[in-house]
Amino acid sequence: MAVLSTKLLLLGLLGYGMGAAAGLLFFKRERAANLLSFGCAALAALSNFISCVSALATGAAASSQSFELLPSLIPLVRFSISPDPLGCYFGIIVSLLGLAISIYSVGYAPGYYGRKNIGVLGGFFNMLLMTTTLVFLADNALFFLMVWEIMAMTAFFLVSYEHEHEETRNAGVLYFVLSHLGTGCLIVGFFLLYQASGGFAFEGYRDLGARLSPGIRTSVFLLFLAGFGFKAGVVPLHIWLPAAHPVAPSNVSAVMSGVLIKTGIYGMTRVFFDFMGNPPNWWGVTVLTLGTISAVLGVLFALMEHDLKRLLAYHSIENIGIILMGLGAALMFLHSGHPVLASLALIAALYHTLNHAVFKALLFLGAGAVLHATHTRNMEEMGGLARRMRWTALFFLVGAVAISALPPLNGFVSEWLTYQSLLQGFGTTSSLIRLMFPLSGAMLALTGALAAACFVKAFGITFLAQPRSDRARQAREAPGTMLAGQGVLTAACLFLGLFPTLVLKLFDPLTRQLTGQQLSRQLAAVDGLVLSSVVAEGGTVSTLGILLLGICLAVVPWILWLVFARRTRIRVAPTWDCGLRGLTPHMEYTATGFSKPIRMIFKTLFRPRREVQREYDFSPYFATSLRFESHVEEVFYTRLYRPMNQGALRISRRLRALQAGSIQAYLIYVFVTLVALLLFAL
Repeated sequence: MAVLSTKLLLLGLLGYGMGAAAGLLFFKRERAANLLSFGCAALAALSNFISCVSALATGAAASSQSFELLPSLIPLVRFSISPDPLGCYFGIIVSLLGLAISIYSVGYAPGYYGRKNIGVLGGFFNMLLMTTTLVFLADNALFFLMVWEIMAMTAFFLVSYEHEHEETRNAGVLYFVLSHLGTGCLIVGFFLLYQASGGFAFEGYRDLGARLSPGIRTSVFLLFLAGFGFKAGVVPLHIWLPAAHPVAPSNVSAVMSGVLIKTGIYGMTRVFFDFMGNPPNWWGVTVLTLGTISAVLGVLFALMEHDLKRLLAYHSIENIGIILMGLGAALMFLHSGHPVLASLALIAALYHTLNHAVFKALLFLGAGAVLHATHTRNMEEMGGLARRMRWTALFFLVGAVAISALPPLNGFVSEWLTYQSLLQGFGTTSSLIRLMFPLSGAMLALTGALAAACFVKAFGITFLAQPRSDRARQAREAPGTMLAGQGVLTAACLFLGLFPTLVLKLFDPLTRQLTGQQLSRQLAAVDGLVLSSVVAEGGTVSTLGILLLGICLAVVPWILWLVFARRTRIRVAPTWDCGLRGLTPHMEYTATGFSKPIRMIFKTLFRPRREVQREYDFSPYFATSLRFESHVEEVFYTRLYRPMNQGALRISRRLRALQAGSIQAYLIYVFVTLVALLLFAL
């Protein structure tokens, strides 16, 4: 089975390469490029999905050996991969989403026919999936950094796909700059590990933290936290994410939110749990605090958005925060000597990583279908789409329920596990640090409530009531392949929510690798129908039971109607319209109006401002038109990054004086630098 899994894995990687080559070779034949590139991507993703699931289910991943993809011609670099449990788990995420999004892309790409080069889109799409898979499987630090950088550059080209728009170019440059800042942190971090271990193989980094001095260990932690935090979109390193996700093609947005930002979570998990050994307590406190802040601020800023894709982008920040809550709690449990609770928190974080990938990709695909039909991201110009796009509305509703952590879907399961781990943390230590657990639990509850409110707005304003524009009135349902891609992810949301105990069996090799524990039997109760929280005083829940109970209760109103109201005459009357001649779109709630109470409560954070524009005809007392705009301040950009940018520009202008154009001056600079280095070396 291990040999078969390896062959399927290599076949999948080869399939991505063939898809990239097909897209670029047939760049002048857009239909052929579309079918070949995205078709190869779908088949490659399916092959990798089967490989990774079988490796975890059979235990082959636990005994996997590192092997080279290519002969190494560069000193210290081995092009080696190791499909270990952690890599295979994240391989499941990228391959599952790759399969669904590739199917979706076959119907989505024709929207660019005649305007953009489909071969380029398909080629870079395959490259992104292949390099992301290699990031999860790489077993050598230099090879990891190489595929990490190729992945980042490929994503940059995809974000900049519609580069004729200024907004797209600005977002691409912002992503490029911040991504490379993160890569710089990773390079320094890996070289510190190299200095301590004497090599770049990951095998030499296992439990390396115990052999590092406290100063080096702290530096490694902070460097990797920042480097992977940029990619994950952790507050305050997140500003590229709401800028890049909306302007990218919607299939690319789904990959970026579902998979690309998860590379940051993978990196943190790999370094903090696999490399660093038993962590200091402040590591866990730091990660838990960053996660709590990211979750709350992400959902608050999402509530303010009326751009559907920017709203979803901010929710990615929120869910990254929830994942970091689990990782932070797991680090704190490892420090205090509670490996079982650490395993529970780690499972909660990684299960939410999978769940978020599935329902967020589903929501981005739904948003892409809406954009495909209406050619706008502005929710204020939508409305009434549920009548015109019934399947898209249904799939989007499933994703909205899942991301709101409502039972019985998958978001509820992983957030419930996160709650259980946080609630159990209060009794693990006697210090005041234990207050972090109930405070984070309370903030998680607030985040869940705000997320539900946000998606009531997103679904209601987008799909319900009357169309607010001609674009919405003329909308049509998405093509069949776009619906099929959404259907795959909808089925995944249902399966991951209703049968979590089956999925949790895949975590045994993973938690055994990272914490030395395996909990699937303890988490499953009553023949796997009930999900337990491991500890005796914890809670239990059955999402399948909740669904069956809901079905049974749904029969009660029907029975009551048969008994008491079967012969009652029903009179249909028009909806109350305040005495006017009929309901109009102007009477509907707007996205801005829906979120105003939250905007007023948190006005210190949002710093809202209003602009009213009036146009007059003859008299200044009678306006012919009135335009009202409301804006909130992007605090991190205006208060943190803009001053840093301006300061860097001022320093650059002053340093420009050093570029005298004189060869003598440059030789002096070199001489002074060499003398300084010699003095430092002595």
